Amino acid sequence: MGKVITVAQQKGGAGKTTLAVNLAVEFLQRGQRVALLDTDPQGSLGRWFMARRDGVGVDGLDFSTASAWGVSYECEKLRKINDLVIVDTPPKVDADLRPALREADLVLIPVASSHLDLWAVDGVLDLILRESRPAMIVLNRWKSGTRLADEVAQAAEGKAEIASSRLGSRVAFAEVLGQGRGVGEGPKTPARAEMAALADEIAARFQP
Repeated sequence: MGKVITVAQQKGGAGKTTLAVNLAVEFLQRGQRVALLDTDPQGSLGRWFMARRDGVGVDGLDFSTASAWGVSYECEKLRKINDLVIVDTPPKVDADLRPALREADLVLIPVASSHLDLWAVDGVLDLILRESRPAMIVLNRWKSGTRLADEVAQAAEGKAEIASSRLGSRVAFAEVLGQGRGVGEGPKTPARAEMAALADEIAARFQP
C-alpha cells in the first residue's frame, strides 16, 4: 500500500505545486510509481502533467483530480497501485482541506523566507493536529545568511518538525515547471541536490 504526502499551506504562492512535482520526479527517478492528485481548482498541477505528457512522457506517473468529497476515494484507489501519492491542495484552510490531511501519512508545509508565510502556518497546523497527522515544515525559497531567514527558521521551530533540507531561492525550480520536468532530471545543480536531500529525509520517515 502506497504512502500519501499532502502538501498544504494557507498562503498562496508558497510553492506547493513546485514542491509536489519536484518530489514526484525525484521519486520517479528512484524507480517508484508515483501518483499526483490535484485538489486545487486552479489546476497548476494538471497543467504541469499535460506539459510532461506532451514532452518527456509520463511513464510511472499517474494523475487524478478530486474535489474535497472525492479526495478520500481517490487516495484509496491510487495508493493501491502506486508507491507514493502526492496531493496538492488549494491555498485555504477550511473543512474542504480535512480529507486531504486525514489521508496523509505526512503533511508537508512549504514556508518561504517570509513572516507572512509563517503566520499562515497556524491554521494548517491546527487542522493537522485535529486529524492527528504528522507534519513537516519545508523551508522554501531560502536565502541563507539573511536575518529574515534566520528569524523565520527560529519562529518555525516551535510549530512543527522542520525538514533539515532547505530549498534555495533558485530559478531552476521555476524553469522546469513549464517544461513538465523536475530539477532531478537536469544537470547536477544545487537545486537538484537540495531536492534529493529532502526526498532522502522523507523516504527515511517511511522506512519500517
